[in-house]
Amino acid sequence: MLLAVDVGNTQSVFGLFEGEELRSRWRVLTERHRTADELAVLVEGLLRLEGLEREVLEGLALASVVPDLNREYQGMCRRYLACEALLVGPGVKTGMPILTNNPREVGADLIVDAVAAFETYGGPCIVVDFGTATTFGAVSEKGEYLGHAIAPGIRTAMDALVSQAAKLSGVELRDPGSVIGKTTVHSMQAGAVYGFAGQVDGIVTRMRAELGVEAVSVATGGLASLIAPHARCVDHLDDTLTLRGLEIVHRRNRQ
Repeated sequence: MLLAVDVGNTQSVFGLFEGEELRSRWRVLTERHRTADELAVLVEGLLRLEGLEREVLEGLALASVVPDLNREYQGMCRRYLACEALLVGPGVKTGMPILTNNPREVGADLIVDAVAAFETYGGPCIVVDFGTATTFGAVSEKGEYLGHAIAPGIRTAMDALVSQAAKLSGVELRDPGSVIGKTTVHSMQAGAVYGFAGQVDGIVTRMRAELGVEAVSVATGGLASLIAPHARCVDHLDDTLTLRGLEIVHRRNRQ
């Protein structure tokens, strides 16, 4: 079995694959100062929820935007899993040319998202990932990674708003049902949900214009299910995209 780990700035998502099938999935808070030993306890606990022991793992594929944790995951694999962690980054075979000015600075999560989207939906395609940042990755018809746009994530933007506005406090992020708010809470929810849906439509529309074709768009990430239904330009909602991209990249590096 393969354990795929998507380490984000706020949350980390674990996926357990049996062959190419995603068997289980878990989401936990990202704690930047966890040690290899603590990660081993976490992984073992997740596996036991499925009635499994760590010995079933044959490999680990990691996409991380938190460099401090990379060495700890690698150490955890060597010490407790008797395998090397595949850390997606420069030198790893993804099967996707990266046509940005500096490919080394492109986040691993953007690449594995793009790999899975192209494999699943074809190209050209645009991947919208809702995380701490909202990212928009563009892939050509030939499966080349062309570049991306990065915007503040929904929670990031809302936290900044609350911290700077004395009369506003945090609200639950959910669909208020209408864009014209009758209360402060309703109004903030409307601004978040419909405002970010409008952002998605605006950027995807502009990317399609630059690509010169009606590229398929795929939404993923923690808040994708909240925003995507209100964005006219989103064709597919796929909340397992990043994990499946990790499985694909891991498989390509074993061949």
